[in-house]
Amino acid sequence: MRMKSLAIVAALALSTAVAGCSTIGSQIFTNNYGAVTDAGYHLPRVPIEKVPFKYRRQIVDYDTREKPGTIIVDTQNKFLYFVMGDGEAMRYGIGVGREGFEWHGTAHIALKREWPTWTPPSQMIKRQPELAKFAGGMEPGLKNPLGARAMYLFNKGGDMGYRLHGSPEWNSIGKAMSSGCIRLINQDIIDLYDRTSVGAKVIVI
Repeated sequence: MRMKSLAIVAALALSTAVAGCSTIGSQIFTNNYGAVTDAGYHLPRVPIEKVPFKYRRQIVDYDTREKPGTIIVDTQNKFLYFVMGDGEAMRYGIGVGREGFEWHGTAHIALKREWPTWTPPSQMIKRQPELAKFAGGMEPGLKNPLGARAMYLFNKGGDMGYRLHGSPEWNSIGKAMSSGCIRLINQDIIDLYDRTSVGAKVIVI
């Protein structure tokens, strides 16, 4: 009887972990990647079971002197941390710049846009002439490279041309394949967008 009770307890613990409720030292949000209707757009469910566990949105222990509301981007490990205070941060998996497009430094969020228009830079159009048709801007939508949200990074020199943005390409998370922007799963950028204030400090390391 005792063995049966232990088995039930173990099964319940396993089901809680699989459901994405919690794990040691962190809280996982795997149930927040379902289909979402947002501003009239229908975001499909992300097959989160195919995304490596470490890249799923979760609260983690994070020791930093930066104040709450700061965003720290760890390009090497493909993580973005939103500092929450009390030694914790919300961690998201990200995609980063491919070879030749990496960058590091400090910036701030100057603008936030829901379902933004995407305008490829002239340098990108030179590399990919087929994008010339979007020189005047690509309409928002499910295929738009900026996804459901974008936050625009500025420094003392003005617009850096880099964004924190959503992406329909959930399978690019954890990889280096962008042109320098930091991409997140659409459901994650919506969560981050709601937490982040204009003027927030962004540190890319």
